[in-house]
Amino acid sequence: MIGGGPAGLTAAYALSRARVPAVVLEKGSQVGGHARTVRYHGFLFDVGGHRFFTKVPEVAAIWRELLGDRLLKVRRLSRILYRGKYYHYPLRPFEALRRMGAFECAWVLLSYLRKRLAPFPEERTLDEWMSNRFGRRLHLMFFKTYTEKVWGIPCTELRADWAAQRIKSLTLWGALVAALTPSRARPRTLIDEFDYPEEGPGMLWEAMARGLEDSGQRVLLGREVVRVARGNGLVHAVTTRGPAGEEEHRGSHFIASMPLRDLVLALDPPAPPEVRADAEGLRYRDFLTVALMVRRPDVFPDHWLYVHTPEVRVARIQNYKNWSPAMVPDPGETCLGLEYFCNEGDDLWSRPDAELLALAGRELEALRLARAAEVHDGTVVREPKAYPVYDEPYRERLGRLRLFLDGLSNLQMVGRNGLHKYNNQDHAMLTALLAVRNVLGERLDVWAVNTEREYHEEDPSTH
Repeated sequence: MIGGGPAGLTAAYALSRARVPAVVLEKGSQVGGHARTVRYHGFLFDVGGHRFFTKVPEVAAIWRELLGDRLLKVRRLSRILYRGKYYHYPLRPFEALRRMGAFECAWVLLSYLRKRLAPFPEERTLDEWMSNRFGRRLHLMFFKTYTEKVWGIPCTELRADWAAQRIKSLTLWGALVAALTPSRARPRTLIDEFDYPEEGPGMLWEAMARGLEDSGQRVLLGREVVRVARGNGLVHAVTTRGPAGEEEHRGSHFIASMPLRDLVLALDPPAPPEVRADAEGLRYRDFLTVALMVRRPDVFPDHWLYVHTPEVRVARIQNYKNWSPAMVPDPGETCLGLEYFCNEGDDLWSRPDAELLALAGRELEALRLARAAEVHDGTVVREPKAYPVYDEPYRERLGRLRLFLDGLSNLQMVGRNGLHKYNNQDHAMLTALLAVRNVLGERLDVWAVNTEREYHEEDPSTH
């Protein structure tokens, strides 16, 4: 398994149950990948927030098996902060319209009706997808600013695939119906309750890694894959660079959750030039978390805030204490995670930690959430390749890369970065479970997870 995040660990876990020996190679110093939990001076915080919600029984069973009663039930509260006003998210249409005022409310409704009567005939871009479902005005108010903060490119350049996958059934009309009939089945975007490990998502992956070691499977940290040896339609070995220098790891099957781009570029002998060009063309969005420790028992009641206010650069603020009280060492303290989306090497990514801490403190105060003087400590975590970007040419590139990799019969790509698909952690785990079933003799399409109907966030069979 190349990668020790949710997909790689789950694959090793499933193989251990089948009594198949395996080794996990993880580049970082900690398991969990994007879903790890960071420990800092007694505080715990996520690299991003990770709700535990799934419609996959096998995944839910693993969560319960490893965490038991330390998997907490959490009632969700998240809001949009837009120009000093708070709006519940998922949107409560009547509340939102009331807070907008009569003029703005009329504009939003007229804009929505206009798009219902004359929608974009083809939804190629996120801009067209959102406008058709919410109307142009509401899209500009609540979605465009935040989305462009996250992705760093205009909504007119993002493919509609992202929204179709992540928020498939969410529309203004659907939100109105959900508000009037709250008992109906809801898509994932609208769920108001989820599970969460008592000490963060990393608790699950650390427990899984310990179990793997206890069962004889190896989990090797600090191993960066630098070469993937191939020949005659097979992968024969991977070479890693780490604490012991370069090491070669041979195997009969290889399951990889490392970024698809990096894996293709590590092939030896190299992939054909046109394949390498497709891999190099895949884009990622990186982000960093500025965790601030605030001397105050309560800052705001939400689990997280979406910051749509364009005057600040922060996009989302996590309040980890509200996810679980165990995330802070002292009930009189609060740990906030200010999340900034950026590109590796740009001005934000490259700023010294001290400057980022100062920026986060200023923006926290500008948003009137806490005074900068109340912040007494903080740290910065940078997360490269956090999100695969769905830009205009990505689908064609991905199709050609998949066709090439299908020629390596004992290699399977899994997880968010392995498939270059914006999956949740339960989808990543499911791709691993299917990959293991393929190792054991089945023929399943791992790429179909969260694409085919049964893997969508809203499954019509559950109605």
